[in-house]
Amino acid sequence: MMLKNSHSKRMLLKSLLGLISVCASSIVPVQAQTNTPANVPLSKPIRLVVPYAPGGPIDVTARALAERVKDTLGTVIIDNKPGAGGNLGVDIVAKAPADGYTIGIAAVATHAINPWLFSKMPFNAANDFVGITQMVRVPNVLVMNAETAQRLKINTLSDLIAYAKVNPGKLNVGSGGNGSAGHLAAEMFKRDAGIFAVHIPYNGGNPAQLALLSGQVDFNFDNLATAAANIKAGKLKALAVTTAQRSASLPEIPAMSETLKGFEVDTWWGLVAPAATPPAVVAKLHQAFAAALNAPETKTRFGLMMAEPVVSTPEQFSAFMKRELAKYEPVVKATGARVD
Repeated sequence: MMLKNSHSKRMLLKSLLGLISVCASSIVPVQAQTNTPANVPLSKPIRLVVPYAPGGPIDVTARALAERVKDTLGTVIIDNKPGAGGNLGVDIVAKAPADGYTIGIAAVATHAINPWLFSKMPFNAANDFVGITQMVRVPNVLVMNAETAQRLKINTLSDLIAYAKVNPGKLNVGSGGNGSAGHLAAEMFKRDAGIFAVHIPYNGGNPAQLALLSGQVDFNFDNLATAAANIKAGKLKALAVTTAQRSASLPEIPAMSETLKGFEVDTWWGLVAPAATPPAVVAKLHQAFAAALNAPETKTRFGLMMAEPVVSTPEQFSAFMKRELAKYEPVVKATGARVD
């Protein structure tokens, strides 16, 4: 169609400009779309920092979960960064970009004990992380040398407490070292039971277990999975597990809370992200890992290690870690144990 005069041309141009303005106002900028909370990081592999060496139970459980979430999150690469009692790897997570591409393992040592054990910490355990979910709870167990228990006629936790009260200082308790989980569990036990036993630290859990088996020490607190074979063989007498409830792996062993109300000392670990990670990203990570933890295959696999999968919300796990941090402060300070 030919426009016959300049007025018609101006009218058409005005209409076209109006249409362009309306269309432009309805378009959301690409930058705004990519920055919305729903943009969960799935476009490249996620790095899961394990602050311990390969092959241990924390590493094994992390790898098992990484395999199970690949259909929802894509590739999750395990990056082992051991050192400084776990602090080295955890610090990497604390200082990583808060975009969900770097997450890590938090454990009772790194987030509850080390902050009171080390004079200088590279990160703030209470403020530098947001929880994704707890992963695992592993019971510890109070075990005696079986021959010693038989000689002293100690068959229950109440028997041990009664004997120690009548014979203060005659029993000794071994551990893997000053400030170790076993040492602190023993100190909590002595405090709550109102008894005194001499602490004998060894250079690691294996030497402490050998000392117990040979009768050099009377009792200690060991990982249930580590002690189970000697319990079943009759070399060790299991008096109680340290979790709030009995362990499904060895349900015949009472929980310490059945005798000492409220006693609970768990070996635990879980997943964390840098503190500023967007809530929507945390929620997506939680959803994937919670589903993996709830899978029957995961429960079976973890059960072989006598580990119990634990699913908690990000808020619950963050609050739990802070409670654990507060719980261990007076115990570590009372021992005077320091690493540096």
